[in-house]
Amino acid sequence: MSDPRGTPLPTAPQNSVSAPPRLLSVDALRGFDMFWIIGGEEVAKALQPLSDGAVLTAFVTQLKHVEWQGFRFFDAIFPLFLFLVGVSIVLSFERQRATLGRGAALVRIARRSVLLFALGIFYYGGITRTWPDVQILGVLPRIALCYFFAASLYVLVPRKGIVVAAVLCLAGYWAAMTFVPFPDVNLAHGTVGKRGSQADVKPASVLTAGVTTTVRGTFEEGRNLAHYVDFRLLPGKKRNLHYTNEGLLSTVPAVATTLFGIMAGWLLTSQRWSGRQKVAWLLGAGAVAIGLGLLWGLQFPVIKRLWTSSFCLVASGFAAMLLGVFYLVVDVWCWRKWCTPFLWIGSNALTVYLAVNLVDFDAIAARFVGGDLKAYLELQLAKGSGGLLIAAIGLLLPVLLVRFLYQRRIFIRL
Repeated sequence: MSDPRGTPLPTAPQNSVSAPPRLLSVDALRGFDMFWIIGGEEVAKALQPLSDGAVLTAFVTQLKHVEWQGFRFFDAIFPLFLFLVGVSIVLSFERQRATLGRGAALVRIARRSVLLFALGIFYYGGITRTWPDVQILGVLPRIALCYFFAASLYVLVPRKGIVVAAVLCLAGYWAAMTFVPFPDVNLAHGTVGKRGSQADVKPASVLTAGVTTTVRGTFEEGRNLAHYVDFRLLPGKKRNLHYTNEGLLSTVPAVATTLFGIMAGWLLTSQRWSGRQKVAWLLGAGAVAIGLGLLWGLQFPVIKRLWTSSFCLVASGFAAMLLGVFYLVVDVWCWRKWCTPFLWIGSNALTVYLAVNLVDFDAIAARFVGGDLKAYLELQLAKGSGGLLIAAIGLLLPVLLVRFLYQRRIFIRL
């Protein structure tokens, strides 16, 4: 068995059906990932008014998405979650291999995917708005699609098939984006979908009227094949009216990110390698993937909002290296007290993600430390200290929620 670079992959004994030990590093890393989504990012940004130092400014910059081309830490948050979905597929099905048949596994995969997709629609407002202002695709729906395809492949094809599928996803997407022609129309729009109605979008026949030329291999915002496909085929509300970040075509390389996570899961469940050897594999493979991604990016730029193949490699490599560090510290060295809050969050990641969407924790925090108290702190301590306190409490509240669930062994999953 080989990975896309031709290097032999470690394999677990095929005749073993014993459940692997639970890897706390995976839960901790998932919690670390979600920490920034549920409020860690806002706390870091609230620090900025307190200091204009270069270090803090650089740190806060890393917690903002690149507008178009490039890569920052915050651009890795969503790919890291998809990567961990792949790891969890291996851990989950390894535990159930002895009891679940292929048919039952596929039914379970389909049911979970449909429920997660429906939750995604609910997350974006459900049907509170009239059509076409109902959002179909987004973060949770993309997770649902990636889980469905990756988990189905895991059940249906051998390991070599997983590797081939990942390569085909990246190469096929690159080939389509580079060589398939589309009408030379620029769909970039100054008003994002959150601020306007999807009904305001002009019909395709109007926007493409008079366009007689085609173009291929362009990666500008609003002028690329992925955005054109969204414009013509994606129904419902889109982030930028004509296209969205989690669109139809860009789901293909996102599936590859989850498949790379499956490969990491094989490594972690292998009995052939020691813990430190597994760390070396993760760090080494991650570094190679980042290097290949940056090299590919010279022709196919690293763009998160298009989920380009080069971005997929860079983000997956970054995720593999983070997993290697967490696995070393949490499961090899067994240093675990520091990551307890991340374990709380990671064990109920979906619950806390929905909670921060449904409950305005910052508004609740402001009820305790807002108003005159916030103004007093900013006057007597430092400018921005009141906002920092609100952001910190706004983060603390959902963390306390998952702590409550964790201590009572309540784990809400699909």
